[in-house]
This record gives sequence, C-alpha cells and structure tokens, in this order.
Amino acid sequence: MTGEEKRNNTPTEAVEEHEAPAQQPRHSEDVEKGHSRPVSIEAIPPSLYQTRSHISTHDGDVVNHHDEHYEVGDEIYNKFSSKHKVIMVTVLSFSSFLAPIGSTTILAASPEVVSTFNTTGAIFGISNALYMVFMGLSALVYGPLGTTYGRKKPMVFACITFTAFSAGNALAPNLASYFIFRMLSAFQGTCFLIVGATCIGDIYRPVERGTAYGWFLSGTLIGPALGPFIGGVIVTYASWRDIFWLQTALAGASTFGVIFLVPETIHRKRSDELVGLSRMAKANKLWHWMNPGRVLVHFRYPNILVVGLAASSLVWNMYSLLTPIRYVLNPRFGLQTPMQSGLFYIAPGAGYLVGTFFGGRWADHVVKKYIKKRVRRVPEDRLNSCLIALGVVIPGCMLIYGWSIEKRVGGIPLPVICMFVQGVAQLFCFPSLNTYCLDVMQKQSSEVMAGNYVIRYFFAAAGTAASLPIIEAIGIGWFSTISAGFLIFAAAATWMTARYGSLWRERIAKSSDEE
Repeated sequence: MTGEEKRNNTPTEAVEEHEAPAQQPRHSEDVEKGHSRPVSIEAIPPSLYQTRSHISTHDGDVVNHHDEHYEVGDEIYNKFSSKHKVIMVTVLSFSSFLAPIGSTTILAASPEVVSTFNTTGAIFGISNALYMVFMGLSALVYGPLGTTYGRKKPMVFACITFTAFSAGNALAPNLASYFIFRMLSAFQGTCFLIVGATCIGDIYRPVERGTAYGWFLSGTLIGPALGPFIGGVIVTYASWRDIFWLQTALAGASTFGVIFLVPETIHRKRSDELVGLSRMAKANKLWHWMNPGRVLVHFRYPNILVVGLAASSLVWNMYSLLTPIRYVLNPRFGLQTPMQSGLFYIAPGAGYLVGTFFGGRWADHVVKKYIKKRVRRVPEDRLNSCLIALGVVIPGCMLIYGWSIEKRVGGIPLPVICMFVQGVAQLFCFPSLNTYCLDVMQKQSSEVMAGNYVIRYFFAAAGTAASLPIIEAIGIGWFSTISAGFLIFAAAATWMTARYGSLWRERIAKSSDEE
C-alpha cells in the first residue's frame, strides 16, 4: 500500500468521499491535520457557488455561504430539501426502532415462552444474548455493503427479510426454529442502525448532524425501553406470539417507507468502479471492499476504539438495567403481573424521548462554540458535549438506583426518577459519540459506524446474559457499582480523546507516510 493510500485510511476529518474541486481554496495546514476551516464568501470564486454538476439541485435548498459555519464542499449536502430530509430522518428513525424493540419486547413474556417450549429461563436468556451477538455480527456485513452498493438497496433487502423472519418467529413450532428466526431477524435489523446512521452523514452538514442524529437515535433507544411494556400489555391479554405479529406489521410499514420515501443518499458508490473489469478483477475488488476485516481494522486507531468503548459502556448500562427489571423490582415492590413491572420501562423510555429534544442540539452547539474559539472545526471537540452526562450523571443515577433497591429505601419514586434522568443523559451522549464516527473518517463512515455497533452489541449481549446471574451473586447494589465504574472509565478515556485525539491522528498519518 502506498503512503498516499494509507493516509486516506487514517481517521482524518475531511469530506473525503466527495472532495472539493482542486481549485477551491483550502488551508494547507488544516488539511494536513485533518481539520476543516470555515471559508468566507470572499475566498470562493463566484463560479464555485453552484452545486457541482453531478448532483441534481432541483429539490435542494440554496447553500448560505454567509453562514459562519460554512465549509468548502458543504454544497454536497444540498441535494435534498430540508422537508425531504425531515421525512427521511423520520422513516430511518422508525426503521431503527425495529431491531432494538425486538431485543426487549419478548422479555416481559419470558415465563410464557419458557412454558410453551418446555425449556428454562437460562436457555431463554441465551436466545436474547444471541440476538445481541447477531446484531453485532451483522455490522461486519452491512457496513462494507452500504459503502460498496449504496444505502438504499441494503436497507430495502433488510426490511423485507426482517419482516419475513419476524413472521417466522410468530409461527415458530419449536425452540430450535425460535432461536433461528430470532438470530436471523437480529442480523437483518442492524442494517437500519448502521446504514441509516450513514445516511444522516450523507445529507447533513457536520454542524447539523448532532441534531438530526438525536432524532434518529430516538428510535434505537426508545425501542428497548418501551418494548417490555408493550410486551407486558400483549402477554397479559393475548399470546406471546402476538408480540412478533406486531413486530411483523411494524416491519411491513418500515418496508413501505424505505422503498417509497428514502432515496439513495450515497455520494459515490464503490461498485461504480467495477464497470468494465473482468470477472476475476471484480471478485478481487469485492473481496477487498467486503472483507469484514475492513470493519475491525479501524480499532487500531485509539480514538475510534475509545469511542466504541464509550458507546459500549452506555449499551451495557442500558441492557443490564432493562433486562432484570422484572426479577429485581417485582419482589422489591410486590408486583404481580407482567404489565405492572412493564410500567417501570416507561421511565427510561420517557427519558430517551425527552433527551431527543436536547441532546443532539447540545452536541451541535458545542461544535459551533469550539469553531468560534478555534476558527476551524476539529472533530474531537464534539466529544466534550457528552463528558458530564457520561462521567457524572449516568453513573450517579446507577449508584442511587442500585443501592436504593438493595437497601430498600426511597420507595418506587426514587428508582423511577433515576431511570428517567439516566435516559435523558444517554441522549446527551449517543449523538456526540455516533456523530463523531461520521465526522472523523468520512470516506469510511459506514465501516466506522459498523465497527462501533459490533463492539457495543457484544457488550449488550454480555450485559443481557450476565446481569441476572451477577445480581443474584453479589446484589443489585454492587452490580450497579460495576456499571458506574465502567461509565466513569469510559468518560475519562473520552476526555483524553477529546484533548489528544487530533494529535493521535497526526501521528498515525505520519507513521503511515513513513512506512
């Protein structure tokens, strides 16, 4: 690999996938360091005001070059009107709701599923852990796929197959088929999270992505929280199989929305390079592009690894909090039915919903504040927006939640308030961490996001499988202390990345050039 090729694979901030024309003025020092400098209107020749010719602008907004946050190349994000973007984000958010809600809806019906298949609670727990594992494994496929063949085709395929596999779960005649359809639906559902997230990066400017991503994330976070409540209502009055019929209907609606309302957003598909090549040359290129190792290799960059661990600490916390609620709170407060314990899931779900209105906007606000301070945009500055929530608010809520239940103090309101506040706080973290993945390595953003989801869902699987046995062994108080410690460690590492991440990137780029 040449030095130039290696430099293109380092996590540097630039709109690499759709580079500005060579004649556009760029600040050489900022380009080398991976920074983007806002460009004034005086610095841009009038001939460059127009959107580049390969992009249709009949449906687009006019780029405001007087915007102090405008950067060279931002006209690439002007392909779709603001209204069209809102519609797309709405559909993508709804689609991203499906796989996460499928991970927890069935939790409220665990005794009923166990009885139907004449199995044990431990085996049922394994099925949920495998669901998370396959969500993680899916990222190794859909990340490269979204970069090679575009965003729309993988999502349409995933929508159709997720709908079919959800129906298979509802009709599962035995435990083996139940396991198979659960894993297959998880594998398809993750596509919405990875490819959908990359679509946000395709259509929104960096200083706008946090807000858009906050709305997109509402589906991924509200789903796991409200799933057990919905499942509890269904299983109280109907069969657990109706949970999967509801999932099938929702997936069908998502399929309709993706097909008819979400156009292709990628700026350049790798598959375009296959035209005119021999069959062997095409196979070699496809293997190079689609190799799952392309996702994992990004973890050699410390800033991407740290952000992945920070997101994983949040997901571990979320699933280890949600999974054992029925087993922890029912005996603590004398609850008798699935619907009663399911009401507790409303608290974090409401927190996620409230956080949607503020978390993404806060992340964008912090980015703009640092642009004004530095007179350029540095990707790592965005990470400063999540430090207090990640390192103080959520760990504090977990400690109060766990020990109040352990020591039987505070009654029902205290854990409910803690679950709500930590739900809000998570929406101040995820938009910052996920949008950083889109910003820092634009050309490989789909693969970087995929790697982030790989690591976070393996931690989700661990939290789902291990939370109840650990709680039974050491108690909810000490288990919550472990979760709080993980979060504090992640916050410290994220602070280090925010402060030194740009230096790490420069060092990696320099070493790549020297090899």
